[in-house]
Amino acid sequence: MSRRGTESPDRDRRGEAGRRWSLAARLAAVTALAAAVIGGGVVAGLAGLRGGAPPAPRPPVSREVVDREGRLLRPFALPDGRWRLAATAEGVDPRFIGLVEAYEDKRFATHGGIDPVALVRAAWQGLTTGRVVSGGSTLTMQVARLLEPPRPRTVAAKLAQMRRALELEARLSKAEILALYLALAPYGGNIEGVRAASLTYFGKEPRRLTLGEMALLVALPQSPEARRPDRAPAQARAARARVLDRLLREGVVSADEVRVAKAEPMPRGRRPMPRLAPHLAEDMVAERPALSRHPLTLDGALQERLEGLVRERAQTLGRGLSAALVVVDNDSAEVRAYVGSADFSDTARAGEVDLARAVRSPGSTLKPFIYALAFDDGVAHPETLIEDRPVRFGAWRPENFDRGFQGTLSVRKALQMSLNVPAVRLLDAVGPQRLASRLKEAGARLELPPGAAPALPMGLGGVGIRLTDLAMLYVALARGGEAHPLVYRRDDGAVAAPRKGHLVGEVAAWYVGQCLLGTPAPENALGGRIAFKTGTSYGYRDSWAVGFDGRRTVAVWVGRPDGQAVADLTGRSAAAPLLFDAFARIVRTPASLGPAPRGALIAANPRLPPPQRHFGGAMDGRAMQVVYPPDGARVTRDGGDAAGGASAFAVKVEGGMLPLTLLVDGRPAAHADDARVLFWNPAGRGFTRITVIDATGRADSVTVRVE
Repeated sequence: MSRRGTESPDRDRRGEAGRRWSLAARLAAVTALAAAVIGGGVVAGLAGLRGGAPPAPRPPVSREVVDREGRLLRPFALPDGRWRLAATAEGVDPRFIGLVEAYEDKRFATHGGIDPVALVRAAWQGLTTGRVVSGGSTLTMQVARLLEPPRPRTVAAKLAQMRRALELEARLSKAEILALYLALAPYGGNIEGVRAASLTYFGKEPRRLTLGEMALLVALPQSPEARRPDRAPAQARAARARVLDRLLREGVVSADEVRVAKAEPMPRGRRPMPRLAPHLAEDMVAERPALSRHPLTLDGALQERLEGLVRERAQTLGRGLSAALVVVDNDSAEVRAYVGSADFSDTARAGEVDLARAVRSPGSTLKPFIYALAFDDGVAHPETLIEDRPVRFGAWRPENFDRGFQGTLSVRKALQMSLNVPAVRLLDAVGPQRLASRLKEAGARLELPPGAAPALPMGLGGVGIRLTDLAMLYVALARGGEAHPLVYRRDDGAVAAPRKGHLVGEVAAWYVGQCLLGTPAPENALGGRIAFKTGTSYGYRDSWAVGFDGRRTVAVWVGRPDGQAVADLTGRSAAAPLLFDAFARIVRTPASLGPAPRGALIAANPRLPPPQRHFGGAMDGRAMQVVYPPDGARVTRDGGDAAGGASAFAVKVEGGMLPLTLLVDGRPAAHADDARVLFWNPAGRGFTRITVIDATGRADSVTVRVE
């Protein structure tokens, strides 16, 4: 017979009564403890409210740079290295919010910060099992704990959490409290908040999550370091399974869903945070460091495509070469894509250097603005004939890129072929100082050597400019001659802002656009759809291509970040193909430049007004030159009178249209209506610059030394 069988009925009844008493005692103890804790927390909380609790918390969050649609381009870690992104319920998968509340705080929507039922349950589980099964903390209490420095788990700490929870409930809405939890919950290492965790472990925003992903994000805050999937995948998988099993028991999810979720692969490691438009993002944050959110005008999807394009093309260009690219909306002047280098992380190509804002020689890319001023002044028309022949401007004889000459051709053709001599002749007519002033008035920042003044070589690249400023100037052409500063921030109200800065007239801008439509396209590209211009700086250091259609402008630079020369690096071979590839990734069919504006003259050369049929007049084509005294000559001053005696020096001119005007050191000195010889009497000794201007505005100069 068993021992139990020998025990008396009285002893059994006493044992059963003892067990009932033990259970009642434990329940009473649990109830008393819970009441004491709850009461203490409420009293402390009410006392804190009466005494003036601290204001609603605003913990620092990572600064974010977002695109025009709110897509995250680049976040910045907090000073201590933590990633903490602001979050709201609207930006998170709604089912995840439901799972968090079901798992962490079922009565979150109804309690006032403390859930007595959860506290009693937690106390009972602890007393009956001898270990912590659940903490009884509400989401509000967890937020209270996360807002304070870490403290040991004691009754005093719990009371402090309860007091802070009551304060939070009194000052914040449930949505605000939930947003704090979504931003502060720990997810392992330096990752805080559901957005940072979702980006780190899944590479995406938490707007759409799988059930397995949601379960993992629910499980991690319970023990973030022990369950990190990048370091402890087995523990993370087990924690995810426990969450799924409990949600299944409570009827929140189905068995089929749980089976699929448990089969989902576990993240193998941490993914890098988004880093689109890194150069511009850093500039915008440095410009307004107090802002936590920086909405830009960029199109995130387009930015990603073009960054990939530039990175791919740079690999084929050659070692050490990089590229920059800017896309601008013509109507609003908003920047839609900004690629500062081929690869921000490529140290071999100085990827962190923002080449879109580096000062470089523009090569021939300023020529369209010379032609635009000439069209504006009426001294030329696209069908005007112009001479491409050897010519000297003082001691300078400009040459074409191929060192050849085309003879007589139309201004349109001269611009399309990017000939140097016709461009310099037109610049000589409109004036380099006037060109520089007009470009600066439009907003471009030109860089000249210290003490230097604008001169004719600036038309061929003898000046420094940034890719962003060059893009702005071409946008002005596309906008009908009205310039507007480039707009980078979405909150700057660019569309409603008035246009600023007059570059050229609408007709002149349209003429230039029509000329550039005919620029020969690079190999394997379809021409006649975008107006574009290429440029190559002296010594093959910089190659450029800038083009526009009826809606957008794209500017491209290719070269070495250190400015070293690269053999055969030209705008046509290096930058133009990238320009056309960029347009292909932006739009399938470029938009038309639009109809001719009022006042535009569409006519062949013979039907133009006589002064516009040939630049410089109907001549034999000879360029005007000062043939005597030669440049650099020494002349002797003998002290004769100033009435035209033997001491008067003869200045002889070939070519040009009469009448002629002689300037000495910039001041008028003589005039000739019917002769190509002018006389000049030196007023003193030293170096003197002699300039002769003909009736069309062409000029030639020499410098002599009077002894």
